[in-house]
Amino acid sequence: MNEDLHRALNEHLTLEFAAAHHYLALSIWFELNDLPGFASWMKQQSQDELGHAQRIIDHLLERDLEVTLPAIESPPTSWPSTVEAVQSVMQSEQRVTRSIDRLQEKATRTGDRAASLMLDWFVAEQVEEENAVRALLGRLRLAGDSSLGLLIVDQEMAKGSIPGAMEEPEP
Repeated sequence: MNEDLHRALNEHLTLEFAAAHHYLALSIWFELNDLPGFASWMKQQSQDELGHAQRIIDHLLERDLEVTLPAIESPPTSWPSTVEAVQSVMQSEQRVTRSIDRLQEKATRTGDRAASLMLDWFVAEQVEEENAVRALLGRLRLAGDSSLGLLIVDQEMAKGSIPGAMEEPEP
């Protein structure tokens, strides 16, 4: 594997682990704010992000390459509103998407077909992730300032009724 791509994959682990911490912090905040559907979804997202990091780690190990586990900064612990909390998720997912796109470009440029194939899964995953968050933001905007609307969205989250919100692309 090209050294630049190897380094970039290790650096990308920071984003995946940071996203996992961010989602976990959101899960805690939603639980404390009596929104168990949101809390459960965020907790599942945290686990998914750890799985994403593990995919990269496994790929590097399968190729007998060094893995560097990053230090992770503490995420925020509160947000001014549910909408702003979910907007922070969208910003995080967009950062991850940009990083995956750069990784895919490096893999293609260096002719690393194995890394490119592994990253194809991530490209599809990020489309799903951003779609789910966009759908959730749409529901929250429809609910507006209504507490009842927020409770309905929370129930949808608990049931997995938000399009794309509980789906994980196949490996």
